[in-house]
Order: sequence, then structure tokens, then C-alpha cells
Amino acid sequence: MNRSTTASWVRLMAGTAALTLTLAACGSEDESPEAGDDPTSTTSESETTGADETFTDDKCTSKSTSADTYKVGGILPLTGNLAYLGPPEIAGVGLAVSDINAAGGVAGADACHLILDSGDTTDLSVSTATADRLINAEPSIVVGAASSSVSLNVVDSFTDAKIVQVSPANTAVDLSGYSPYYFRTAPPDGIQGSALGTLISSDGYSRVAFLTFSDTYGTGLRNAVQETLESSGGECVYGCKGDGDEFPAGQTTFSSDVSAALATNPDAIVILAFDETKAIVPELVNQGWDMSKTYLSDGNTADYSEDFPAGTLEGAQGTIPGADASEDFKQRLQGWNQQVNGEELSDYAYAAESYDAAILGALAAAKGGSTDPDTIRENYAAVSGANGGEECTTYADCLALIEDGSDIQYAGPSGIGPIDEENDPSSAFVGIYTYDGQNKNQFSTTVEGNKQ
Repeated sequence: MNRSTTASWVRLMAGTAALTLTLAACGSEDESPEAGDDPTSTTSESETTGADETFTDDKCTSKSTSADTYKVGGILPLTGNLAYLGPPEIAGVGLAVSDINAAGGVAGADACHLILDSGDTTDLSVSTATADRLINAEPSIVVGAASSSVSLNVVDSFTDAKIVQVSPANTAVDLSGYSPYYFRTAPPDGIQGSALGTLISSDGYSRVAFLTFSDTYGTGLRNAVQETLESSGGECVYGCKGDGDEFPAGQTTFSSDVSAALATNPDAIVILAFDETKAIVPELVNQGWDMSKTYLSDGNTADYSEDFPAGTLEGAQGTIPGADASEDFKQRLQGWNQQVNGEELSDYAYAAESYDAAILGALAAAKGGSTDPDTIRENYAAVSGANGGEECTTYADCLALIEDGSDIQYAGPSGIGPIDEENDPSSAFVGIYTYDGQNKNQFSTTVEGNKQ
């Protein structure tokens, strides 16, 4: 089942300026060890160097199920062209489980995590196998996938098994309202498309070319950006909706694609791709393109300091859905990751959304009094504030309110609003980033949007 929907996003705000836009939208049971999956592990703890507190690394045992544990499965990119998103998303889940257990667990049960590989769209057999493993492991909730196309490959399997899936990073509009068991803590592409299109227009560009891969995410976001540009008086000159200029995922040479795009005389270029970006950028440089007139999105707005010569991307801009997390939250993520993996995080993309996905699931279980998936599904929107309630910002504080019989609105580090009737955030943020002389994406500002 793949059901397209239309979402309108309005009230975009950057700094003190307000922009108003309307956009029609983008398994085996023995659980052999993988990332976050050690059948002999219970709980380890030590003092962290990244934050002045103690964290735990609570991996699931092979015998745990949602009947007796708040078991958080993960289908996240350990390999593939989105692997750079894996560490922050895994840290978000791991830190959430640590915080849940520090507050006494969920409905009388401990929490644990089981993180497995999603792979990417170049080999969907990876996510298919992982979904089977997770279903057999009987989790309370599954966090992931990062890629919308990967989620579309596995969402029906989780739905048929009646397991709640919450993506921290899916933005494809096709997933809005797709299944009663599918939720997300990242907004559909309408808001990012509006933000990116408005950014390009406000920079004074009107003739825009797109280099887009033929992926649900890429084409959906392209459509949203294009519509925003055209509503502002701009035009798409290459790679436009319906023209068939998209390239397949995994393509490695782009000489003809770049030549065709530049032949249309654009004044800005939008690259909507994943790891293919590392081949597209050098080709644009080789053909004389001014890279400061280049725009990226969440699929490729990454640190390229080790990939390109200094100055290659200087002045280019990109967008990533999600609020810029507080320094305290980033320090806590670093602390957890340094303890567990012995290294620092280099990226925070979707860490907050991953954290909130797991925390909301735990609060839903606490509200319903059980860690099984159906209880979580029935209460997930409610604890996000869909029915109103007292605002709270930590799992411990929210849990105390639930135990006192209060309705709550969890307001976590991702900054999303209550979950709506399509299981999407009713409001969310998009961060805008600018590349420096070392090809590192530096945060510039935040744009907020409401779904209506």
C-alpha cells in the first residue's frame, strides 16, 4: 500500500522575520550480536567524559520481548549511503533508553535497545532481512528507518505484525497517514521544501536546476521545492517534475547530467541525493560551476571536510529538518556515545528525533500500563499533546505526571508539536546550514512550520 496525501504547511519563521507560505505536497530469534545487540549483555555503566553524569548501555537480551520489557528495536543505517546518520540516531535511542531506566523504567518493566542495520535503497534485501529479525524479536517499538524508501520497503511488514514503527528521519509525503502503526518525529517534505524554496528565492535566484535521484524522497522533495519556487515567480529549468531527468540511486558518474543541467543556464542548482553527492560536486567544479550557488537537503547536508579540497563548498547552503538541539542535549549525546563507542559524534542530524521517538513510546506505554505495541499505538499521539495536557520536557517529569493521573504534552529536544491524525508532527523546525572554508556545514538559523 502506498497512499499519497497532500499537506499544507504555513507560518515559516526565521529569526524575527515571519514568512507565510502554503504548499501542496513530498530476523532470527537468537539475535546474534550486531550494533547494540549482545545476547549476553545486561547493563554496563561508568562515568562519562562528555557530561558529568552516569549513563547506561542497555542492550536487549535474546529472551526479552514486549511482554516483559520496553524493547526498542532499531532499523537504522549502519552501512550504506546514509551511514553517517547512523551514529547520531543510535546515540539518540541509546540515551533515551538510559534515561528511561534511570527514571525507573516503564510500567514496571526495564527498557532495552536492539539496533540492527537498515542498509539503503541500493540493496533493499538488507532492510527486508532486518525487518524479519525485528519482528521475530517481538519489540515494543521500532525506531527507523532513516530513508523513506527503506521504510516503504518494510512498513507493511511491521504493520502486518502489528508492531509500532516510528521514523526519526522519514520525510516523504507518501508516508503521511500510511498505517495506524507508522508514526514519525520528522516532518513531511512540505515544510523542508517550503523552507528550501524560500531560501533560494530570498537569495535572489529564479532559474533553478535540479540534480535529483529517482527515489521517493528525492522526487517528493524536488516537487515541493519546485512548487515553492514557482509560487514566488521562479522557474525550474532542468530536472523538473515530469521531465524524467532523474538519475538512479547509486550512479557514480555525472558528466552528462551536469552538462545537461548547466546547458539550461541556471542561476542556482539543487542537489537532492545521498552519497552520490560526492561524485556530483567534483563534476560541477570541473565544469566551472560556482558552488556558492548550490543547495543541498537533509540527505546530503553533511560534513565534507575529508572529502573535498578546502573551499570547494564554501558558501553553499543546505537544510535539515529538526531544531538545533541545545548544547546540554548534545553534551549528553556525546557522553553516552563516548562511553559506549569510545568516540565523539561528528554529526547530530536526527539524534533528537530518535531520542523523542523512543521517549514518546515509553510514555505511551506508561499511560496505557503495558509495553506491548498496541498499547503504545493507542497512546502515542496522546502523550505528545494531541489531546492537550500539561507540558513536560523530561521522561522523569512526564512519568510523574502520568502516575498522578494527568494528561501530558511531552516537549522534547526535537521541538516537534503534537502528533496529528496522520501520525505526523503537527509542527516542526528546519535548520538552515552554510558551508565554511573547510567544507563543514555550520548552523545558520531555524525555520518553524505548522502543518494544517
